[in-house]
Amino acid sequence: MNCNVALIGFGEASSTFARAAEWRGRANAWDIDRHRLTSMKACEVNAADSAAAALTDAPIILSLVSADQAVSAALDCAPLLTEGALWCDMNSVSPDSKRAAAQVIEAHGASYIDCAILAPVSPSGLKVPILLAGEEADRAASALRTLKFANVSIVGTQVGRASTIKMVRSVMIKGVEALTDEMMEAAAAAGVVAEVLASLDTSNASQNWAERADYNLERMATHGARRAAEMEECARTLTAIGVDPIMTIGTAERQRRAATTGAGL
Repeated sequence: MNCNVALIGFGEASSTFARAAEWRGRANAWDIDRHRLTSMKACEVNAADSAAAALTDAPIILSLVSADQAVSAALDCAPLLTEGALWCDMNSVSPDSKRAAAQVIEAHGASYIDCAILAPVSPSGLKVPILLAGEEADRAASALRTLKFANVSIVGTQVGRASTIKMVRSVMIKGVEALTDEMMEAAAAAGVVAEVLASLDTSNASQNWAERADYNLERMATHGARRAAEMEECARTLTAIGVDPIMTIGTAERQRRAATTGAGL
């Protein structure tokens, strides 16, 4: 079958999308981590033996690698792209990183789309909110909807606008998680976990803080390394717009520690 989409990086996001959309043989996948071949086979996508094989004739590419590899992936793949192909950079990186990747992609005749995923892909799947920015955002939105993405919005034609929204938003989302981690560690050390959580429930009765704390800490322990890399990109974003990222840097450190040693309790 013809390739409808190529997936560069096959971690949680790519596998979730492939499974939910049932792309199967219409999708090519490549990941430098060959242990992910098992996941590719489980999703029934074409497990390419090289990036070049994955990208051959692919009209749209979803770049879903780790934050620190986003620009490198663009550098490696740009010469292999079909002219006019849509490179949808869905990685959580700063606007400057997105613009650097865009220069490389567009220099080789493909179109670069700044994409920002605004929620965990699981359990949202294809309903996860995705913002798009770039000169070809309209074409990309149509292509993504054809691939069964159900919540795609265009926020502008300038690369970096979607990622700016994502990065600034993440200062709050990941920051709250990191503060939860710090609070729970302190509460456990002092032997006042139940009392602290109960007091928080009183101040915000609409939400159960024990459940919220549990959720925040689980996300950090499971995804802390990836989130730390994202928060470092957030820090770069804030620095670029003249804001001192004191809490954001601390959040990155807390997220990385949680991934290494566990979070909170």
